[in-house]
Amino acid sequence: MTAGTTPDRRRWAGLVVISVAVSLIIVDSTIVNVAIPSIVRDLDIGSTLVQWVQESYTLVFAALLLVFGSLADRYGRRRLLTIGVSVFVVASVLAALAPTGDLLVVARVLQGLGGAMVLPTTLSLVNATFTGRERGIAFAVWGSTIGGMVAVGPLLGGWLTTDFSWRWAFGINVPLGIAIVIGAYLTVQESRDTVHAGRIDVVGAVLSVLTSASLVFGLIEGRTYGWWEPAERFRVGDWAWPASTSPIPFAFALTIIAGVLFVVWTRRRQRLDRSTLIALDLFTIGSFRNGSIAALIVSLGEFGIILSLPLWLQNVLGYSALQTGFVLLALAIGSFVASGFAATTGQRIGALPIVRIGIGAEIVGVAAIGFVITSSTPWWAIVPCLFVYGFGVGLATAQLTSVVLRDVPVERSGEASGAQSTARQIGSALGIAVLGTVLFTSTQTILDHRLQDEGTPAAAASQIADTVVSSSGGSIGALTEQSPSAGAAAAEAFSDGTRAAAWSAAGFLVLGLAATLRLRARPEDETPEPSAAPDRTTTA
Repeated sequence: MTAGTTPDRRRWAGLVVISVAVSLIIVDSTIVNVAIPSIVRDLDIGSTLVQWVQESYTLVFAALLLVFGSLADRYGRRRLLTIGVSVFVVASVLAALAPTGDLLVVARVLQGLGGAMVLPTTLSLVNATFTGRERGIAFAVWGSTIGGMVAVGPLLGGWLTTDFSWRWAFGINVPLGIAIVIGAYLTVQESRDTVHAGRIDVVGAVLSVLTSASLVFGLIEGRTYGWWEPAERFRVGDWAWPASTSPIPFAFALTIIAGVLFVVWTRRRQRLDRSTLIALDLFTIGSFRNGSIAALIVSLGEFGIILSLPLWLQNVLGYSALQTGFVLLALAIGSFVASGFAATTGQRIGALPIVRIGIGAEIVGVAAIGFVITSSTPWWAIVPCLFVYGFGVGLATAQLTSVVLRDVPVERSGEASGAQSTARQIGSALGIAVLGTVLFTSTQTILDHRLQDEGTPAAAASQIADTVVSSSGGSIGALTEQSPSAGAAAAEAFSDGTRAAAWSAAGFLVLGLAATLRLRARPEDETPEPSAAPDRTTTA
């Protein structure tokens, strides 16, 4: 039975399963945000390790999307989806049981491995199953799920963290994962590409991992080890970094070298008619090339702010994890409202205008967050901003994916899905790294100067600022009890850092909106025909 003849009921039921699978990995990337303060207190981890708890998942996720998108095309998209969910569930159990921050990061790495198998396969399954206007509706469901789960995750995490433990924020993945695997085998049709199948480009895979991993490492650890002069000696076990300069410039140099070698290697293999991790000829498709660039920039500004807001709400305003989740729920509500708007209005004006409206709403929402944030801002001043922001996320996420993949032949959907998902995840990783650096660097600098202006000795001011930053703001409460003036200064500085992160996110979103100007609209009911007949018929 081919995708085109699959009964509607079964196809749409399969879309529900696929959307729940996306929910699983998206919820986990956001559910941790609310749990972070509890994790910091329980495992006694510093601000850099806090970023790695967040970033290790996203980093591995981004680095392996191309690999698994290609594997899914060759060996079966549903098969890789179920394997990925299974790996993700096992890693979630390890994360829930982690006794130290380092082991939690290891578990997050394994979660990223499983998540990287899931995301491109869900995209390619949607692309292979639905055509024409139905594909636009399916992508709207898929994208709205992502947008909504960005905020449902913190709400769920807040409830579990407040009433039970942060460990249940990972344990909740077990029953969801089991339900997804069963549902996939019952409702999702297997599909694969037999036309472009070949041996996996191992060298290309290694080079792509080195490129993304070294870039994100440099952005996260630059504040710790110094951007040029060494601020702290980099160590791995008993081995110490031997150079007189910081390792960060070397990490960025590795990014450039590995990236250039990846392009050169891939072009060479294409000339020899060998399989590649990603066929560079996909970038000759204007909508795919320009849309991927826009997706990367938009993702950079889109989700990075979600790192700083939960920390600010809990450590500055004193909200519980559950209260924080309820505040962030406004984002999910905005995203779900956007799905209905996109389904009706999108049919009349097309996907590209919806994308631009969505990014515009994101800019307004996140910039407004920057304007209203102070150490005494009430929750009701943040909620409308988050609603507008979530409305924009709900519009832009799904429709931009539809625009990026609309001209890609169906049999190459996994390859293209992996590429555009990689662009998004690299953007998200960069967003967390860049905006996290803005948050903590701004907080430390502002607090140090403010304390010295109030008469605190330089050494003491620096020590207080280091403590506040290393605890990700968690020490503000205790500091306030010891010295109300120093605690107030710390709360204001952390608010200023959060404001700087919000405005930085708005700036990146403005660049993303500008990038969409290179995209061109076309009738929504046109669907690219496969360049060759793919094998999309195996067991149901």
